[in-house]
Amino acid sequence: MRRKEKEIKEKSEIEAVIRKSAVCRLGLSDGDIPYIVPLCFGYKDNSIYLHSALKGKKIDILQKNQKVCFEFDADIEVKEAERACDWGMQFNSVIGFGKAVFIEDINDKITALNIIMKQYSDRTFEFTDNAARGVTVIRIDIQSMTGKISGF
Repeated sequence: MRRKEKEIKEKSEIEAVIRKSAVCRLGLSDGDIPYIVPLCFGYKDNSIYLHSALKGKKIDILQKNQKVCFEFDADIEVKEAERACDWGMQFNSVIGFGKAVFIEDINDKITALNIIMKQYSDRTFEFTDNAARGVTVIRIDIQSMTGKISGF
């Protein structure tokens, strides 16, 4: 990170940004063409969990290339000023890299779907085997991530 004074160094603080985020932006590479998609997610034990339809562009790309980049942001606010060049942005963000793994076992899929729901609700949900079979569930094994705080 170029601006070391903005780096979030503690893993617990990086995880706090992830927990405050509403969206995970997943970066994929289809040969030499980048592709980014916003997704609902869950985070637990240094892994990100995602769900998807059974077919689609991101699934096609991930089947060819499991290497991914991800981004989270939270506490975003535009900072206005009198002069245009004095405007700024306040935010916390996390960027990282990992490897996508398709979860096939029904019980593991249900566990992952509960992790995703925990990101958005304290409620408990029931998933049937049929519901789990009807979605693709992906685990991102995080290889590295960094955090940034700006404008506070």
